[in-house]
Amino acid sequence: MQTIFVMIKAELGRAYEVADRAVDVPGVSEVHSISGQYDLLLKCYLEPEVDIGHFVTASLQRLPGVKDTFTLIAFKAFT
Repeated sequence: MQTIFVMIKAELGRAYEVADRAVDVPGVSEVHSISGQYDLLLKCYLEPEVDIGHFVTASLQRLPGVKDTFTLIAFKAFT
């Protein structure tokens, strides 16, 4: 399983609309509103065969109201 975090900058006034759509995207586990340069933080779990770049560009960047994204790939989770 691949874990990625995607920060989304929404068009002005559309962060909640984007969040509502993002929670329904397969692979998205959590959606959080955040402060700072980006509006939303998504935690995503992807199967090993899923191309991360394709997932982000086809599934997240095309959501209505998305202005920009920033993706982080997680290597290891510590508990």
